[in-house]
Amino acid sequence: MNNKLLHAFGIALTGAALLTACGGGGGSGGDAPAPDDTAVPASAAATPAAYTEYAAARVNVASDSGEPLSLDAVTNVPTSETDEPAAL
Repeated sequence: MNNKLLHAFGIALTGAALLTACGGGGGSGGDAPAPDDTAVPASAAATPAAYTEYAAARVNVASDSGEPLSLDAVTNVPTSETDEPAAL
């Protein structure tokens, strides 16, 4: 009986060691960095339609307690003399 108990303990210990080794969070750098949610992409400022689409998409994810948007990528406000105003 002592031999069976020792054998079961050894198997349990080996299993625990294997599971512990697989669960580590050692980053190898293979994951892509998370996108910056506060930076307005330059593609959003390409045309008035693109900016309107971006702003409409941000309405559903915007938060009063979140970080403000960074406008560093927006150098010129997209305007058009021929496009009709977008409906809000």
